[in-house]
Amino acid sequence: MAVALLLCGCQPSLPDDSAPDAQAQAQAPEPAPSTPATRAPRGAETSIDGAISTNPLPAPAPADNHLPTDWPEARVSSGTARISCQAEYNDEGGDGVPLESLAFFSVVDALSPCQKGGVLRLRYEGKIAADFTDLIVRVADVATRMGIDKRILDLDSAGGQVEDAIRAGDAIGATRWTVWVREGSICHSACVFVLGAGDNRMISGRVGVHRIIRMSSTATTRSELNEELRGVYTRVKDYLERNGVAVAVADLMMTVPNRRLRLLSKDELQEYGLDGTNAAQDDLDRLQLMRRCGEDFVQRRDAFMRSFDSDCKAPGSDLEAMQACGLKLRERFQFPDAKCPADSPLSEFDRLADVEAAPDAPDDTSAPAPPEAGTGP
Repeated sequence: MAVALLLCGCQPSLPDDSAPDAQAQAQAPEPAPSTPATRAPRGAETSIDGAISTNPLPAPAPADNHLPTDWPEARVSSGTARISCQAEYNDEGGDGVPLESLAFFSVVDALSPCQKGGVLRLRYEGKIAADFTDLIVRVADVATRMGIDKRILDLDSAGGQVEDAIRAGDAIGATRWTVWVREGSICHSACVFVLGAGDNRMISGRVGVHRIIRMSSTATTRSELNEELRGVYTRVKDYLERNGVAVAVADLMMTVPNRRLRLLSKDELQEYGLDGTNAAQDDLDRLQLMRRCGEDFVQRRDAFMRSFDSDCKAPGSDLEAMQACGLKLRERFQFPDAKCPADSPLSEFDRLADVEAAPDAPDDTSAPAPPEAGTGP
């Protein structure tokens, strides 16, 4: 969870395919909680971005759902994906290397440089669709095989298919991601379901919702359409509940016409459980940490996180300032912990420091080798 503090950054340009919702986001100021929905610009009524439902919503995926290595052919076609081995994006590497083919060895090649430091950042700009779900599932699968435990989804999306967003969200929830909407980026409509699934959610950009569009509807009356949507929203609420997000988000979506966009304020994002630590995952982590590291560790970790939120996440703080503040706080709360160093806040800095201090040796076999086709995770 501590890797969440890394997620604050500089302003990038918006993607070309961000569509009308992205234009509305760029033009509208952030509303107060009582501000009415922001109207999308002319032309938004013909867009198929947003929150589109065409099929029955998927059931939760099994927790132990490893992929074979003989993967069906797939490519990233609904947006652009890039892989970086740095949590921040304002360094020399920027957003990293492009990832288009989702063949097994293509993903292995893209993630191999991240194996040593144990950190990857997946930057995605585009629509939420089936190929986005494939991207999340396959990158997470290879990251697990390689022991890359710190995973950041750097997201910029105007929305897309609700069913694919929920499938991707369940994969994210099962494989431990931080989801970041950085400054200048957006997360609208169906993208909010992806955002909600992260272990941590860090938001500097704009998040907005509106009503789900039922494209496969056969309804001829308002009553028939509402009956269809009632089933969709019931499954959506179940999804939100299991990810620690308030079901009020689904209720809010019902009230906002799909030709408009309701931007959520910072207070609303926190109130609805969309910003910061995922409450459902935090409960599970606390139970596991208490068993593994003891009650004192959990109490110090909680105190650290409260201090970090109040002292280090001041508005306008840049990435380096947040990092420096967090590292200084660690000393006050006696981290890294001798018994559980890997579970200590900001443990990724300890691993990166060890990597930088270690000499480069061509015959070094201490790191796990990249996975081979046909091998298990």
